[in-house]
Amino acid sequence: MRVGSGYDVHKLVEGRKLILGGVRIMHTKGLLGHSDADVLVHAIMDAILGAAALGDIGKHFPDTDEQFKGISSLLLLKKVLGLIENKGYCIINIDATIVAQKPKLAPYIDSMRRNIADVLSIDVDDINIKATTEEKLGFTGREEGISASAVCLIDKK
Repeated sequence: MRVGSGYDVHKLVEGRKLILGGVRIMHTKGLLGHSDADVLVHAIMDAILGAAALGDIGKHFPDTDEQFKGISSLLLLKKVLGLIENKGYCIINIDATIVAQKPKLAPYIDSMRRNIADVLSIDVDDINIKATTEEKLGFTGREEGISASAVCLIDKK
């Protein structure tokens, strides 16, 4: 068994859609990034890649590559799954945390879990997603951005 951790952060800006866990979240701002800037999926991808000693998403999907501009992070997650499967690994479980002052994310968590479980071909009970605030402290507390962290356990098939 191997464990990996991942972290991502993106700035909140006007004129972008807010996508977390592949779910469109109704909000006045969205996350700035080369892809859809889905910080949750990015953190999960880095955790999976880290567990398999395959580097990070910047190595596999550089933000300088036009083919990834505006791409759904769920499509990238599917590619990450293929990378670890090629090394003979499978995902045991994932635990992730989103840090955002606003909007409230509880109504969207189940949809996020289903989206990610479907892409990774794992049971929805093998992925946990939590959302919290930083009590108006720091950049997330000032609503300047959203961050996410994740851990992933993998094992040989």
